[in-house]
Amino acid sequence: MTVFNRTEFDNHENVVFCADKETGLKAIIAVHSTKLGPAVGGCRLWDYASDEDAVYDVLRLSKGMTYKNAVARLPFGGGKSVIIGNAKEIKSDALFKAFGRHLERLGGSYYSAEDVNITCDDVAVMNTETNYVLGLEGKSGNPSPFTALGTFLGIKAAYQHKHGHQDLAGVKVSVQGLGAVSYTLCKYLHEAGAELFVTDINEERVSRVVNDFNATAVNIDEIYDLDVDVYAPCALGATINDETIPRIKAGIIAGCANNQLAEPRHGEIIREKGILYAPDYVINAGGIINVYYETAPEGYSAEAATKHVEGIFDTLSEIFKRSEDEQKSTHIIADELAQEIIENGL
Repeated sequence: MTVFNRTEFDNHENVVFCADKETGLKAIIAVHSTKLGPAVGGCRLWDYASDEDAVYDVLRLSKGMTYKNAVARLPFGGGKSVIIGNAKEIKSDALFKAFGRHLERLGGSYYSAEDVNITCDDVAVMNTETNYVLGLEGKSGNPSPFTALGTFLGIKAAYQHKHGHQDLAGVKVSVQGLGAVSYTLCKYLHEAGAELFVTDINEERVSRVVNDFNATAVNIDEIYDLDVDVYAPCALGATINDETIPRIKAGIIAGCANNQLAEPRHGEIIREKGILYAPDYVINAGGIINVYYETAPEGYSAEAATKHVEGIFDTLSEIFKRSEDEQKSTHIIADELAQEIIENGL
């Protein structure tokens, strides 16, 4: 398995492989950068097809957190972790305690939090073995509503840039993936008057959104072919790829999933098609912004966190304008902005 020569490695400071025989824990912790502060990024539990897939995912996500935290102007570096396995089969307090002990060994260079298949309760169990976790109930709590708010505002910023106004009444939005974040996103969109088309592998989630927000359910693969104004990828990454791009009719791609572009070149391909793309790590930064306020010297404030999240609208507006002025894809502009902040400081 090649690691150092992979483009995703990108000079990671530290990559740790963790195991615990008693609980069956198999995990990887990746610390991409601590230049702006301790690396912060959630832990996801996923049943990867291979160890190589897990390494690839954690490296991409870790680098993405470096850029996300920089563009969100947080004093955090970037890191990420993955626990390998089927959540329905391996979840246990003992497993999360074992993972917490591995976090403790890193001495604060990396702080973990919730992500896919990891709840705030799971993080609380890790917290019995280490203080190097964030997003705890009673402090900043569940970050999902803040991620949803930032994503909603990002969609409005994209619509404003493309159409000259923010009114989403009658705007057709396809939402792929209906987890905690995108359920709340659908609520915001419904209240704004948008027409929703939704899909998820979990039929109960689909039924809930259909019933609550008068959405139209579509098949998993059909989501790419819809004649909509906005495509919101909110499941796992790499859904913008060689196969799907020719099928996407939406003029805007803006959703809360991580690593939406299968490869960087796809950002330029969709720009040439006239599709406005909201870079994923910019639009979905609301959760990590909320988590930051857990560490604020004056103590957590939901009001301060919300105000910071509202700045995502302005950041994306700046990226869209620079993209247009410089004739570069938005993901390149976002990367350049992140690199400027990392180099020059907050």
